[in-house]
Amino acid sequence: MDSDISQAFQKELTCSICLTYLTDPVTIDCGHSFCRPCLNLSWEAAHTSAKCPTCRETSQCRDFKTNIVMKNLVSRLRQLNLCQFLSSEEHMCGTHKEARKIFCEEDKNLLCLFCSKTQEHESHKHSPVEHATEDYREKLLKQMRSLRQKIQENHRNLNEENRITDEWKDYVSIRRMMITSVYENLHPDLHEEENQHLEKLTEEGKSILQQLKISEATMDKKRKELREMYEELMMMCHKPDPEMLQDLGDILTRSESVQLHMPQPVSPELSAGPITGLMDTLSCYRVSISFHDETTNHNIKLFDDVRSWIFWHDHQDSSYRSERSNYFATWGTEALTSGKYYWEMDVDDSWDWALGVCSDSWIRKSGTVFEAEGVFLLLCVKEHNRYNVFTTAPLLCHYIQKPRGRVGVFLDSEIGSVIFLNVTQNTIIWAYPNNPFNFPVRPFVYTGRT
Repeated sequence: MDSDISQAFQKELTCSICLTYLTDPVTIDCGHSFCRPCLNLSWEAAHTSAKCPTCRETSQCRDFKTNIVMKNLVSRLRQLNLCQFLSSEEHMCGTHKEARKIFCEEDKNLLCLFCSKTQEHESHKHSPVEHATEDYREKLLKQMRSLRQKIQENHRNLNEENRITDEWKDYVSIRRMMITSVYENLHPDLHEEENQHLEKLTEEGKSILQQLKISEATMDKKRKELREMYEELMMMCHKPDPEMLQDLGDILTRSESVQLHMPQPVSPELSAGPITGLMDTLSCYRVSISFHDETTNHNIKLFDDVRSWIFWHDHQDSSYRSERSNYFATWGTEALTSGKYYWEMDVDDSWDWALGVCSDSWIRKSGTVFEAEGVFLLLCVKEHNRYNVFTTAPLLCHYIQKPRGRVGVFLDSEIGSVIFLNVTQNTIIWAYPNNPFNFPVRPFVYTGRT
């Protein structure tokens, strides 16, 4: 009966994936427990929703806390097995007929007390085998957790690089059409300058595309290195304690080394040349815009929408929760129905701001930028340590320098166009293709509160 109980007890502490004792055990939604590393690799290999490897029930969570009770039970079971191993006659020291209960840190060998005091080993660092096994298994797990973070970081960066690469040619083509449209509408006679801008755009586009492809290859190589190291650490953790200690070698050093020099994503940025006489032309339509004194968040969550969009690309299996939702919006007191208008707004070095024009109907309804019509905005959003520039209708990320100082807005209601300008550099940030507007529209400003 005792034997049956012991076998049943050991079975409950065994991972059904690797068939060894649980390492960093986690218990998922359905109640089954697995090694965290085994579960991670199993779900990654499946490329589908997270399902229990035993009962196939879908798990709503992927991030679990270590089951401390099971971890302690496994530790106790390992210690009992280690004691049996150390006390067995076949594993006694052949020279001194003593149990080899001391671990030599330098040579990674098990020694008896007398061997540890010989001239060969007396200057080495030693520790009891029981302590060494616990210490090194925790070191291995710590390295695995660190590796896991690096794997996820590299995965996010690689996904982002792949997305940009896939969209890059189309984005460059869109900016070519934008430049052509601006010159056609504002300066149809500056053919040589227009051609120079287009040629420079083409050269930069090709150069950045090459950088993106090299970056992708580098990240993919790092992905393989990190995963191989993770699997090697996992296999080491699964070994019986005496075997693990003696097979350690330089695995911890190699694990630390492979995590160095993580490839960073390319931050593509196209330049924009100044357009001759642009500001003189637009100044003819300059107007003074007054905004409502009363400001309100009005349930408009532009930045949350944009961050959700960014987050979705990186974490398609997760839901986004904003860390900052305290914003306020204000719009022009006067509705614009016809004619041409130009005004400027000071954005300084701030972040989380949006400006442009939007229809009266959208202001009344609010809602998200994904569902909205008649919302033509330029947004600057800070995500982590990067500034991203977007426009709405549709939501589009722009790979250009973040505007500083003043941003100009030019509304041409006759052809249905909105142009955003970097006033300091006298350059075009973005120009919407000619589209009919739903009038009336109002100037709109949206910022974040600190």
